[in-house]
Amino acid sequence: MSTDIPAGEPGEVLFAEPGARWRTLLWGPVFCIAVLVVELLTGPVLHWFALGLFAVLLVGFTYVQISAARRHVSVQLTPSALRQGTEVLDIADIGAILPPADYSDGDYEPKKWETARVLGELHGVPRRRHPIGIELVGGALVQAWAKDDDGLRAALEHAKGEYS
Repeated sequence: MSTDIPAGEPGEVLFAEPGARWRTLLWGPVFCIAVLVVELLTGPVLHWFALGLFAVLLVGFTYVQISAARRHVSVQLTPSALRQGTEVLDIADIGAILPPADYSDGDYEPKKWETARVLGELHGVPRRRHPIGIELVGGALVQAWAKDDDGLRAALEHAKGEYS
């Protein structure tokens, strides 16, 4: 199953977050090379095999995590659809983009949308992402999310304005 907006959808990408970046795969081997350099400079014993094995294991584990993040925690918005992880929501189904929650006062009462279902077939808003309240055309509330929630909110309002 593809997690991209269907190919027949018109328009360019207005907002995108990949969920994770492939360059993260390099961290494990870079640290192993750094340890190897320290061993070359300081001692008679070099752990070539162990460091090579750890580098491969770290790349393998990181690959699985990046693949999952790119599938389940990525965001893509076009003028006609919003994809949150594995779920696609048509812009036509969005009734309103709700204002952000205000945490400035000490006696904070949660908004109804903050307990609504999260888009993307997830149990909650992914870590380091911020929720955006959306009211659907039928009156149901859902939560969209992104690292750059202000950017996604602005792009959603732009897409919703173009669609209307």
